[in-house]
Amino acid sequence: MKKNILLFAAIILFLAACSTKEKIMPPVAKKITKELTAHEDVRIDNYYWMNDREDPEVIAHLEAENTYKDAVMKHTESLQEKIFDEIKSKIKQEDKSVPYKKSGYFYYTREVSEKEYYLICRKKETLEANEEIMLDVNKMAEGHEYFALGGASVSPDNKLVAYGVDTVSRRKYTIHFKNLETGEILKDEIPLTTGGATWANDNKTVYYVLKDDVTLRSEKIMKHTLGTPVDKDEVVFYEEDETFSTFIYKTKSEKYLIIGSESTLSSEYRFLDANNPDGEFKIIQPRTEDLEYSVSHFGNDFYIRTNLNALNFKLVKTPVSATEKENWKEVIPNRNDVYFSGFDILKDYLVVSERKEGISQLRVMPWKGEGYTISFKEEVYTVRSNVNLDFDTDIFRFSYTSMTTPNSIFDFNLKTKERKLLKQDEVLGGFDKNDYETKRIYATAGDGTKIPMSIVYKKGVQKNGDNPALIYGYGSYGYTMEPAFSLSRLPLLDRGFVYAIAHIRGGQINGRAWYEDGKLLKKMNTFTDFNDCAQYLIDEKYTNNEKLFAMGGSAGGLLMGACINLRPELYKGVVAAVPFVDVVTTMLDESIPLTTGEFDEWGNPKIEKYYNYMLSYSPYDNVEAKDYPALLVTTGLHDSQVQYWEPAKWVAKLRELKTDDNLLIFHINMDFGHGGASGRFKWIEDKALEYAFIFDQLGIE
Repeated sequence: MKKNILLFAAIILFLAACSTKEKIMPPVAKKITKELTAHEDVRIDNYYWMNDREDPEVIAHLEAENTYKDAVMKHTESLQEKIFDEIKSKIKQEDKSVPYKKSGYFYYTREVSEKEYYLICRKKETLEANEEIMLDVNKMAEGHEYFALGGASVSPDNKLVAYGVDTVSRRKYTIHFKNLETGEILKDEIPLTTGGATWANDNKTVYYVLKDDVTLRSEKIMKHTLGTPVDKDEVVFYEEDETFSTFIYKTKSEKYLIIGSESTLSSEYRFLDANNPDGEFKIIQPRTEDLEYSVSHFGNDFYIRTNLNALNFKLVKTPVSATEKENWKEVIPNRNDVYFSGFDILKDYLVVSERKEGISQLRVMPWKGEGYTISFKEEVYTVRSNVNLDFDTDIFRFSYTSMTTPNSIFDFNLKTKERKLLKQDEVLGGFDKNDYETKRIYATAGDGTKIPMSIVYKKGVQKNGDNPALIYGYGSYGYTMEPAFSLSRLPLLDRGFVYAIAHIRGGQINGRAWYEDGKLLKKMNTFTDFNDCAQYLIDEKYTNNEKLFAMGGSAGGLLMGACINLRPELYKGVVAAVPFVDVVTTMLDESIPLTTGEFDEWGNPKIEKYYNYMLSYSPYDNVEAKDYPALLVTTGLHDSQVQYWEPAKWVAKLRELKTDDNLLIFHINMDFGHGGASGRFKWIEDKALEYAFIFDQLGIE
């Protein structure tokens, strides 16, 4: 077998040496028939054998795909370098975040010239004090192809910091502890965690989340006392239901430790006095099917955001001494036209985050007196609460951005309504937001539903049907793709592209019903909505189908696969990043990370009606012998969310069946996972490849 692998690789390398794209042939994956049976239905999966990361033949095939990709894209290398430099040149080399104050220290992150990572710093009492570098992530990352820091948290006495480290990109973090007074790294090391540590108020007891080593489910809350053996740590809570995951945090008041346990559609929380780490956690409200809630603390009450008899959620409060739902008192009722997404509690104010007519907004509700909504001038924007740790203050900090306005941090005086700009992300190279225009447009779905899109383009672009365009989508888990600024989008806009975000069903831009209409047995709405948005851009002469590209990642990659199975003729090319494309097989395998927790989103295929419905849209199962657009597919070998073999199998099946000569390339990050490269600049390489693929299809050199 080894000889065959080497021969195969040699052939690919020979082909890669050819000077023209026409002479280069893509890898052809071998076929091994695998029968998969469920509900008396038999599926044939010829590429199931790729499901083995340790098989040298699998690795050889992935490396052959990378070799082919490099060969057919070699003529774009100078273009990729230009795009890389173009994006990097717009990034401020030395920068720092807006400091926030906690327990007598101002905390911030700082970036230094040409370094991939950042420094976590603080200053005592005033911003004029000497800087203390708590963690230099650049030094920590030395020698690692991938490095992610997770959950840095300082002890209540300000003397210790706990932090998680992942060097593989499987989201398995090892927690470490550093003495901030001496610089010593403590001997305590806790592997296989989510990365975060929550401190009790005694400065020596920490709680953390332990993952299952195979499924990566967050399943146990553990208690560790510094200086004691980790293998003696106590299990505080074990989530037995495999459809739930658990987590822990401390309330803003610093008074309570809160354990949360959630599935897609159900929640359960427990609390414990943070001064009494040896006590027992008490349940706030036992889990009930379809009852979701989350918990904050203020004064003598818990404030709870919940969907109890409230489709778009409402706010209630309940005494700490009587927490069951029978005692919940309504503070903000459910509203059919407004989605209630969150809140911040201050001594004299309640600041509510909500979404109305698809636009995020902040509503200020004084405990006494009339309320108001903070106003903004742009038609389409995103606003959200920033770091607000104080209770006794009139100052509220928020972040604001739009598709033309870089992220901006404001301090807002809730009493006088004055706002102070603390920082707006600087874009180098002569960027002027006034050179671009953004607005909201609406496509009409097949069932008559109006589907919003946020679009941006450079001023002067004409609706003549001849503009290149890129439409982006996601449409799952109730997650809204916000209309926000992206520095990396500028190479498109400056070349005349129209860029659109399709706010399709399955997201939550128009409230909870928008999500409900794009999941489970209504999931097909997500895909047809996106295609209808693409058709609208063509019909309204923003672009044409020879210049329209689509892009999506993860569940958005599923979107890409389903959409081109349904209407491939709409798109010149598609970028499918880490795509979830083998839906049925993955959802039948409960050993794969995330599967059991996803049943409320996609359905459980062990139930026949869900199996049949998933099968109707699963991209891998619906590949046909027909023409497809040009395709760039990406994955990470260590992806913890969408396993690499899903796109690998999909690409192989597309190569086997598609009837066109359009380019199909597969880019595998052999060192990374779901989120791609770590670091401040490394990610630009992947973005440059994506844009070079698009530009090359259009003849843009």
